[in-house]
Amino acid sequence: MMMKKMGAWMLLALLTLVGDWCGRCYGCLEEERIGLLEIKPLIDPNSIYMRDWVEYSSNCCEWYGIECDNTTRRVIHLSLMDFRLGDWVLNASLFLPFKELQSLDLSYNGLVGCSENQGFEVLSSKLRKLEVLDLSLNRFNNDKGILSCFNGLSALKSLDLSDNEVTGSGSFYGLKVLSSRLKKLENLYLRRNQCNDSIFSSLSGFSSLKYLNLSENQLTGSSTGINSFQVLASGLKNLLSLHLSDNKLNDSILSSFSGFSTLKSLHLSYNMFTGSTGLNGLRNLEILHLEMIDFKESILIESLGALPSLKTLQASFSNFTHFGKGLWNSSSLEEVFLDYSSLPASFLRNIGPLSTLKVLSLTEVDFHSTLPAQGWCELKNLEELLLLGNNLKGLLPPCLGNLSSLQILDLSYNQLEGNIAFSHISHLTQLEYLSVSNNYFQVPISCGSFMNLSNLKVIACDNNELIAAPSFQPSAPKFQLLFFSASNCTPKPLQAGFPNFLHSQYDLVLVDLSHNKFVGEPFPSWLFENNTKLNRLYLRDTSFIGPLQLPQHPTPNLHTVDMSGNNIHGQVARNICSIFPRLKNFMMANNSLTGCIPPCFGNMSSLEYLDLSNNHMSCELLEHNLPTVGSSLWSLKLSNNNFNGRLPLSVFNMTNLAYLFLDGNKFAGQLSGTFSLASSFWWFDISNNLLSGMLPRGIENSSLNHFAQAIDLSRNQFEGTIPIEYFNSHGLEFLDLSENNLSGSLPLGFHASDLHYVHLYRNQLSGPLPYAFCNLSSLVIFDLGDNNLTGPIPNWIDSLSELSIFVLKSNQFNGILPHQLCLLRKLSILDLSENNFSGLLPSCLSNLNFTASDEKTSVEPGRMSGDDGIQEEIFALIGYYLDDKIVLPVIDVKIAVELTAKKNFYSYEGGILRYMSALDLSCNRFTGEIPTEWGNLSGIYSLNLSHNNLTGLIPSSFFNLKQIESLDLSHNNLNGRIPAQLVELTFLAVFNVSYNNLSGRTPEMKNQFGTFDESSYKGNPLLCGPPLQNSCDKTESPSARVPNDSNGDGGFIDMYSFYASFGVCYIIAVLTIAAVLCINPHWRRRWFYFIEECIDTCYCFLAINFRKLYRFRR
Repeated sequence: MMMKKMGAWMLLALLTLVGDWCGRCYGCLEEERIGLLEIKPLIDPNSIYMRDWVEYSSNCCEWYGIECDNTTRRVIHLSLMDFRLGDWVLNASLFLPFKELQSLDLSYNGLVGCSENQGFEVLSSKLRKLEVLDLSLNRFNNDKGILSCFNGLSALKSLDLSDNEVTGSGSFYGLKVLSSRLKKLENLYLRRNQCNDSIFSSLSGFSSLKYLNLSENQLTGSSTGINSFQVLASGLKNLLSLHLSDNKLNDSILSSFSGFSTLKSLHLSYNMFTGSTGLNGLRNLEILHLEMIDFKESILIESLGALPSLKTLQASFSNFTHFGKGLWNSSSLEEVFLDYSSLPASFLRNIGPLSTLKVLSLTEVDFHSTLPAQGWCELKNLEELLLLGNNLKGLLPPCLGNLSSLQILDLSYNQLEGNIAFSHISHLTQLEYLSVSNNYFQVPISCGSFMNLSNLKVIACDNNELIAAPSFQPSAPKFQLLFFSASNCTPKPLQAGFPNFLHSQYDLVLVDLSHNKFVGEPFPSWLFENNTKLNRLYLRDTSFIGPLQLPQHPTPNLHTVDMSGNNIHGQVARNICSIFPRLKNFMMANNSLTGCIPPCFGNMSSLEYLDLSNNHMSCELLEHNLPTVGSSLWSLKLSNNNFNGRLPLSVFNMTNLAYLFLDGNKFAGQLSGTFSLASSFWWFDISNNLLSGMLPRGIENSSLNHFAQAIDLSRNQFEGTIPIEYFNSHGLEFLDLSENNLSGSLPLGFHASDLHYVHLYRNQLSGPLPYAFCNLSSLVIFDLGDNNLTGPIPNWIDSLSELSIFVLKSNQFNGILPHQLCLLRKLSILDLSENNFSGLLPSCLSNLNFTASDEKTSVEPGRMSGDDGIQEEIFALIGYYLDDKIVLPVIDVKIAVELTAKKNFYSYEGGILRYMSALDLSCNRFTGEIPTEWGNLSGIYSLNLSHNNLTGLIPSSFFNLKQIESLDLSHNNLNGRIPAQLVELTFLAVFNVSYNNLSGRTPEMKNQFGTFDESSYKGNPLLCGPPLQNSCDKTESPSARVPNDSNGDGGFIDMYSFYASFGVCYIIAVLTIAAVLCINPHWRRRWFYFIEECIDTCYCFLAINFRKLYRFRR
């Protein structure tokens, strides 16, 4: 008998499986499939969401937006959301075939109403099971339009009309009629519309309503509104949840809430309450939201203590002037969230009476004090305490040990101090989660004080100080950690070594010990061996040495390995892919790795982020060493190794690759003449290689028109002209083509409004600056130095209003400086040296501010993380939400500028460039005097006017250049005295006034002027005094002396007489030599022979050295 019953059950199960298989095989009902195909052309026949809605596909249950019943195979859920159709009048008869439909989603379309007599009333006898209808994000801006659709649908339980800009026609007649028809409606969403107070009475007819959301409307709580609100309260006798957040309600409406006797959840955040009226009568209320409220009075908060069922109070982002004592009388409150609020300093001392409290969250309340030794310590039922980011100071009070039920404790981001081993945290026997990161604690490396906390799963103590453990500590703890993070905890080399207690841990999911100095420690390969669940390992900059030893058995869950910045040597094991089969992020930069990339990486589909930069790896990089075109790889960084050979073109076509760094290697050969980068590229850097040929074209047709942020092809051997598409790429911010052999003129006719950084220096470009560059309105750095460009600086230069660094040095520009230069208010470095500029120095340059700017020092990469979703993934593994340890591409693009002073080159880059300001007009043909207004350039650090034809005096106003570090006025025709006030320039490191016509006494040898030697003054025969050999007593008569606070009257002699006598003597000497050569033929032959020999010698010298110079520039 038993066997027969068992056989019957098996037969029934088999028939069920066969029926289910048949249903799946034959798909949905043909009537419904045809109905769906009829809907498609009326909505959007070309929609990507309906790509699988096709005639030849019989199983419509597998189509996008369709869900079928597993037994009947009838459609029960239909989603047509996000088609954005424009104004669309719904014909509800389209849904007649779907008799079993339970849920219909028409959100985010352009619905404005229903066709006449074709609303849902035609379905009233058909769609008897439709319970959920979503019409949010449409255009039912008048409730009469809503009414035209909903005559019928008697079974409807949930209706979403959010984001429709519903205004009503004064009385909301449509909703009032609707309330009499939808008698089973339980959930009504009217969030983010334009409803006013008159809507309250129109909703009172929804007698079955349990959930009502009126957030983000225009409710004010007016006197009329209060009356209608009371009507609403009397009508909604079953309401459990009411959302009125983000309106303009005031205290006057609070007394009307007493009518909602069944209410359990009330949301009143982001309104205009002041706390002057209490909230009474809500005896069943359990959850109350009062975020972003300015509580000027405490009556409202005090009244909450009388609510007998209140369990959760959420009042974050609020301001509490007074907190009162009434809340402390609550006998039911279990959770209090006051994050980012302003609380009285006495709050923690007074909270003790809340004996039922289980969760207290006070993130970034900013107490700015020590933790009191009373009040909060009495909360013996407290399970979760969050005090992070509060500027708490001093030691942890001993009463902390009284919190015997505490499971989660977060004290991170404060200024707490002391040896944590001596705190009473060790008494918290129920503790599971402990975060003390970013404090001044001393944490024993053995974590010995926590050894007996058997429930402990998470320890986070980053940015504190690890210290050696006492010798009496037990060796094996009772806990088994899931998460251990102690990064950046050793400001000096740690003698205690690696945390040995980790040897006894076998359940670790995440370990972060980055930025510590475990000097001489070998790589802890046992972490892999002992912890098969290990998911993320961060050991960046930990001073580990030795080879990268892999475990003998696979670690299948490992997701991220970051071992950058150590001294790990040897090759990456060829079997790494089989040992870490799910590896997603692999970072081994700044080590001493050799060899090549393991070939298995080419087939590793999970790999997304690979950084092997700054190692000693060398091989010819072949396509099988890298992931294939369809891989998940989004960042590849192989910078500064010794990879060689030709660039594998497959890297340019990876569909997900966003960051590609191959700079600083030995790749050679020509790139393909035309290629398109993959559609995902953000950053493309192949600089500092041996690549040659023409610049690759095809950029304009690639993603760079939409996504790319930077292209760096500098320091190669590219030649030819610059293709215009490099300046036509939408979104491109950084372009560096410097130090190549590019020639021809600059591109014409482009528009690149997003370009911030353009580096074209050290090429062979020629011609003038094209007018098209005036469109680069976002340009911050424009470096065209060391080319053959000609012409004047154009008058449109002031259109580059964001320009901070402008370099045109070592070209052939000419003409006078336009006054438009003075309009570049953000200019901080202007280098026009070694050109043919002439005319007077514009005095208006004194208007430049020379301000500091972060934008000119480095390029910020676009944000993209390889650990997106880490919180959810870690939560699934260990049960706690933790701070993101995101993986971002390490991009260190430091802007460099080279300036000249006293024949020396000074290079500035990175952070120091932020504050650098300089004006270099040396080696030109400027004439006239130095404008006295330039003494107003108080923020300038370097001023170079050497090798010009400037005359007149050194302005005494230069003593105002208080920040100046380098001042070079050499090789001009300046005269008069050196202003004595310059000795007050205490930051001056370089000072050069040599080879002028200066006279009088040198400045006093004090402050910085005591460091300048004779070379700073030579070539001025009328100067005297130290450090020169000329004594002022010998060269200067008392009658000729001028007071030290004056520049004199131009010198000791008549310069016009000097020039005339010098010219006459020169002519006499030339005529004498010519006469001698005419008279004596022997001397004449010797003279011409000498001249010819000199010509030959000079020719050979120039020919040889010019060839060397040409090779050097290449």
